[in-house]
Amino acid sequence: MDRQEVPLGGARVSIQDVARHAGVSAMTVSRALRQPEKVSESLRQRVAEAVDRVGYLPNGIAASLSSSRSNVVGLILPSLRNSLFADTIQGISDVLHRTGHHLMIADSGYSLAGEEEAIRAFLHQRVCGLILHNTWHTEGARRLIAQIRVPVVEIGDLTPEPIDATVSYSNFEAARAMTLLLARRGYRQIGFVTLPLADNARSVERRRGYLAGLAESGLDAAPSLILEMPGGVGSGAEAIGRLHAANPDIDAVFFAGDVLAVGAILECQRRNLAVPGRIAIASFDDVDLLSYANPPVTTVRIPRYDIGQRSAEVVLDRLSMPAPTPARLDLAFQIIERGST
Repeated sequence: MDRQEVPLGGARVSIQDVARHAGVSAMTVSRALRQPEKVSESLRQRVAEAVDRVGYLPNGIAASLSSSRSNVVGLILPSLRNSLFADTIQGISDVLHRTGHHLMIADSGYSLAGEEEAIRAFLHQRVCGLILHNTWHTEGARRLIAQIRVPVVEIGDLTPEPIDATVSYSNFEAARAMTLLLARRGYRQIGFVTLPLADNARSVERRRGYLAGLAESGLDAAPSLILEMPGGVGSGAEAIGRLHAANPDIDAVFFAGDVLAVGAILECQRRNLAVPGRIAIASFDDVDLLSYANPPVTTVRIPRYDIGQRSAEVVLDRLSMPAPTPARLDLAFQIIERGST
């Protein structure tokens, strides 16, 4: 019978704890974990819920955690298709390579549940540290992180209460600064297009910053000026059409995603809406394409490579000199003004 125990916030969690919460025997729990095909779906679900509730790590993982760790750092990103993350990955890899460490990457699929699964999978690999793009996490993920007790750096936003450390910039302040810039330039009907808000602290903070910038400028935050759209060129084009139809006097739109802004520029050209003569376009993230658009797009530039470098350095520092208190490292952002505004 599996008696392996692992620490959890000062307590010790065993398979007996899982059995007690599931209302079954420890042997049944062991069977459900090791040979799930031999138990019913309802029993598997009951055991899985009990495992999550008490924060139990199966014997194989717990045994590996009690032995020496690997020299691998785990990085979890929302997506592996988004080129925005390339500089961050390179920054992390460059630092780890110099110290004989290696990088393992997983994607969460823009899902907090997906992140939790990736964290669990990394435990099997005995990672020596975690770098998480998310700053929101499931309770299950937080329990796992509490158990593994390795350095954890969150990089997607400058979260006020990091699990361990955060190396990033403020999405709120960046969006606020861009909105204030547009207001200072005389734009009065400023629209905002955000990427999906669900499970996405970055999108939520950017919208909050936009609303704060409007309020400081004495401008109206009409619901018809705000859209939530999936990523993509087509979404940016559709957003311009919908915003213009609902707000004929709209004179600026701030897109919280670079590809959205590209789609908007192309759609404005198709509709003969002069940019910025008729409508100004601003963006978030300074991808190369924005500087070559016609006109080139005003945007928020994020130090993504530096974020990667510094986050890896924090992990390594904490491995050699564990820090008892959370750390926040603000690498700031820049507003890059171009012809679109």
